[in-house]
Amino acid sequence: MSISEKKDNFLNKNDFGLDKSLRPLLWDEYIGQDNIKKNLKIILQAAKERQQPPEHMLFYGPPGLGKTTLAHLIAKELDKPLKYTSGPAIEKVGDLASILTNLNPGEILFIDEIHRLNKMIEEVLYPAMEAGSLNIIIGKGPGARIIQLELPPFTLVAATTRISLLSSPLRSRFSAGTFRLEFYTNEEIKAIIKRSAKIMEINIEEKAALEIASRSRYTPRVANQLLKRCRDYCQLRKSSVNKDLACEALDLFGLDSLGLTLADRELLETIIKKFKGGPVGLNTLAASIAEEPSTIEEVYEPYLMRLGLLERTSRGRKATDKLKKHFNVN
Repeated sequence: MSISEKKDNFLNKNDFGLDKSLRPLLWDEYIGQDNIKKNLKIILQAAKERQQPPEHMLFYGPPGLGKTTLAHLIAKELDKPLKYTSGPAIEKVGDLASILTNLNPGEILFIDEIHRLNKMIEEVLYPAMEAGSLNIIIGKGPGARIIQLELPPFTLVAATTRISLLSSPLRSRFSAGTFRLEFYTNEEIKAIIKRSAKIMEINIEEKAALEIASRSRYTPRVANQLLKRCRDYCQLRKSSVNKDLACEALDLFGLDSLGLTLADRELLETIIKKFKGGPVGLNTLAASIAEEPSTIEEVYEPYLMRLGLLERTSRGRKATDKLKKHFNVN
């Protein structure tokens, strides 16, 4: 059956925990990000030979590209438990102290969305990463004193979607390196879809897998979500997943041939039709579609600009020739 016995026969036919079941458990199962994988294998192998924990490392990039999966693979390679938390979950210095002092030697601490740590906690984290100690201030005023706690050797693996929000001192303490995850190619996404389909016991045609890949916004998480929706659609039609039914399902889901959502198209059509292709200022555009300017900048624009459909100019947002061609506008 392979692929870890199709992940324990697909979690006993239960969709609960489905995303977890699709997560690669071996380096060979992790598709894409080849340069990062090569560097990590060197770092981990060298650390294992020295019988020391690897140095701290940071992964950054858009959501859904595999940062958490890499943390799990690192822990599995070192045969150590992975302790998981996130930036927003660490509200007080005491929370961080509790997590760090309860680590066993060599364990991996994974902090997701580390850019959301508050500055006070960040300051406490510096000596923990650099010197393996935790400095806690007890009391206030003249009677305040510092208690220094020695920590067991550990590896901090952190992930963020907003690396610009991390302070320079924190970034510099990830001594093993800072790794940027790249968007995937359609061929890599297709391979991920075929692997997921095998685990989920979905019969999918090659052309259907490529069709889903082409609308997946170069992101594995999105690809797996779309595969599940195509599975549901084809299941009710008592059919395997073929290209025609996949197209019907994806169209129903609101995705066009470029993977544009209804919200994406509303934004682009507003620029083309209401503002005659632009340029139009960000605030004016946001007001026109009843959306926050920050949402347009952080959610919509990265993918639209990657596709070459939208251009930022000093005067505002402007439609490109490729966008006009996609919407059949002269």
